[in-house]
Amino acid sequence: MKLKLLYTCIVFTGLTGSVLAQEAVDQAAVQKIREEGLNHSKVMETAFYLTDVAGPRLAGSPGLKRAQNWAVNQLKAWGMSNAKLEPWGKFGKGWEVQKNYAAMTAPYYHAIIAIPKAWTPGTNGPIKSEVVLVKADTVTDLDKYKGKLQGKVVIFDTENTLNRTFKPDAARYTDEELAEMENAEAQRGGGGRRAFDRNNPRFVAMMKARAMRGALNEFLINEKVGLILSQARGTDGTVFTTNGASYADTAKAVAPELETSGEDYLRILRLVKAGQHVEVEADIKTRFITDDMNGYNVVAEIPGTDKTLKDQVIMIGGHLDSWHAATGATDNAAGSAVMMEAMRILKAIDFKPKRTIRIALWSSEEQGLFGSRNYVLNHFGDPATMKLKPEQAKLDAYYNLDNGTGKIRGIYLQGDSAAGPIFKAWFAPFKDLGASTVTIRNTGGTDHQSFDAVGLPGFQFIQDAIDYGARTHHSNQDTYDRLIEDDLKQAATIVASFVYNTSQRTEMIPRKPLPEPRGARR
Repeated sequence: MKLKLLYTCIVFTGLTGSVLAQEAVDQAAVQKIREEGLNHSKVMETAFYLTDVAGPRLAGSPGLKRAQNWAVNQLKAWGMSNAKLEPWGKFGKGWEVQKNYAAMTAPYYHAIIAIPKAWTPGTNGPIKSEVVLVKADTVTDLDKYKGKLQGKVVIFDTENTLNRTFKPDAARYTDEELAEMENAEAQRGGGGRRAFDRNNPRFVAMMKARAMRGALNEFLINEKVGLILSQARGTDGTVFTTNGASYADTAKAVAPELETSGEDYLRILRLVKAGQHVEVEADIKTRFITDDMNGYNVVAEIPGTDKTLKDQVIMIGGHLDSWHAATGATDNAAGSAVMMEAMRILKAIDFKPKRTIRIALWSSEEQGLFGSRNYVLNHFGDPATMKLKPEQAKLDAYYNLDNGTGKIRGIYLQGDSAAGPIFKAWFAPFKDLGASTVTIRNTGGTDHQSFDAVGLPGFQFIQDAIDYGARTHHSNQDTYDRLIEDDLKQAATIVASFVYNTSQRTEMIPRKPLPEPRGARR
């Protein structure tokens, strides 16, 4: 195994050296990009408008529409062509929080940290009621609560505790971690989907819990409960939010539900279990938006100028939608602002690209990469059948950013080994900014996967995690103040340079073999 890894590293190193010698990098252009990106940046101003001004940007919400309209107008103001909102298909209901107040009022007053679950209704005015503990493992266990819960605030038992940690919230990649990524071997393909085992104990338990949750929801609706409290993931006042109902226009009704900080939830639960009389008052107002249930992406271009290459396209992007507890700064106003800034940098240096450069700011990523998946389906092809459209042959590469505020440290090749030496050469001018790692590894969970699924070169940059997983990802802490200005400047500068190099390169970025049609996998 060690000999194989050594051989792999020698071959990759030799290939890298060979291509580095061939892959010319326009140092004068890089210097212009660095000067504009590092010393005249507008990335924080852009981030401010996408977060503080636009507000929360849940899919289909007014906040997302504010951010999208602002982005289109700003890209136009910077001189981009064809800036517009492009519809991708039906999404579902929009939703927003208009009022959210909750407090424990007995045995004493204490304002609690709690966020309405997405796509849940409000309380239809102020309520004040006793907190009732509901303990039910089966549907028949619910019988004892019939006729006793109308207007009540319901809480559920849990064995969860809040464990202390002595690790810092924020961290950057160490040299050792980056070296491990650099030296990784190609990940093997799965060989198709494994046969689905419906008898797997974990699957059985999950389906049982889902069925019980559905029955419980229906029971609580029928009993006309006033409010449900559930414990949110997170500590130290951080609430990681989720949805409490579907965005589909056919979704069943649910009861109002607040995702409550661990500290507040467990305090209330301890008091109730000790036999103390606990009351909670709340006034929650949410709004469903159904006048336009379509989804939209923001797109804009810098047109290509080369007669032969202008029909080829380089794309960059990140998702603009967020969750609703904060303003989605690190997830993913940061990535969207960086990509907009990269476009601004290229216009500011009066770059006339050979190939067309297109930015896309996706929507509904958080619900399943809907914006990018439907864009790919509409423009490039269907991964289920691998029936491709003419535009698929003209897409050079797609670069994505969606892992928080951290600086770029390198790039995931997504198994595209032939692109590795090229990117190594492009990173060479940015070693002083901490970016040089090129790893064969794949990464998932974001929009480059939509492109990779139809055989397009789709890449996600490696970023320092900072406190993305520990504190900000989908939480009430994901605000503008969590952004690191120097990191975002660095990222925008590197993205602009990658786009420049991709546009000017004689050949397109090498492609992997086409994947099997997803519908044909077993």
